[in-house]
Amino acid sequence: MRYTKLGKTGITVSRLCLGMMSFGNSQKWHLELEDARPLVERAIDAGINFFDTANVYSRGRSEEITGELLSGRRDDVVVATKVRFAMGDGVNQKGLNRYHIVREIRNSLDRLNMDYVDLYQIHRYDNSVDNEFLMRTLNSLIDDGLTSHIGASSMYAWQLAKLQFTAERLGLEKFATMQNHYNAIYREEEREVIPYCKDEGMGIIPWSPLGRGFLSGKYSPDNAKGARVESDPYLKQRYFKDNDFEVLAAVKEVANNRGISVAQTALAWVLSRDGVTSPIVGVTKMTHLEEAIEAVEVELKADEIKLIDDAYKPHPIIGHSYDQPDTMINKKS
Repeated sequence: MRYTKLGKTGITVSRLCLGMMSFGNSQKWHLELEDARPLVERAIDAGINFFDTANVYSRGRSEEITGELLSGRRDDVVVATKVRFAMGDGVNQKGLNRYHIVREIRNSLDRLNMDYVDLYQIHRYDNSVDNEFLMRTLNSLIDDGLTSHIGASSMYAWQLAKLQFTAERLGLEKFATMQNHYNAIYREEEREVIPYCKDEGMGIIPWSPLGRGFLSGKYSPDNAKGARVESDPYLKQRYFKDNDFEVLAAVKEVANNRGISVAQTALAWVLSRDGVTSPIVGVTKMTHLEEAIEAVEVELKADEIKLIDDAYKPHPIIGHSYDQPDTMINKKS
């Protein structure tokens, strides 16, 4: 495993972050505790020390599994979770208002069985909350020892800049990281968000680096079937456009020439991008995890990167939605 610094925090993290959304009980492809255990143990054995979850994933079950599987290893791992989406039916059980945040971080810590998290992230922007209120609330969590640092997730660059400026004006800690939507078939973050994050010295930890499995190469224009496609509406909504398959063809060409898998090539592409800290990789099979671990050692050549880059065409903005991500939660709760 290779390591890098998480922005300006000074924290050392592995070049891969294991995404824990795949562990829970809200979808039939999710893994429960005992099925997830060997994957997490293998990740730790391979040197992965960075783990990302959220309160909304299986409505807390993912955090419970994360806490159980990392038990006894707290001093050796970097743990991140998130807050924003609804955790109940109450009118204040969602959003980035202080009422919701101060309750949810304690609920997350109870589920994780931890005294603090290393990184507490807002799961999307909330335009109903005053920027000063938000940054003061998040900084109070740092002051109370509930989190070491705070992070942002998908939003427009102007929104992030306003929040960072507000924190700076008030003498508060700014967001240390950005968890954004970024992969070979969605590169709109390169316009403003990534350059801004680099200028700010923020860690960049992209979600969906393999396009929810699209960049594994298992789909084609004539074959868009599978358990994930059937249960995950975001997969078909965000991807499966004509240009996505053009980029995928370029990724496949590089993979075939290198003798590696399509997923490894796509992940190596993300790892090659300037400013990227640790892509968040979700896995449900040991073979997927092994491929991801091996991808850290793959260094694409300039002409291979260019082949993939040249196939891309501009897209609409994807992933900034404020809507509840129904595929993350357990609707039975």
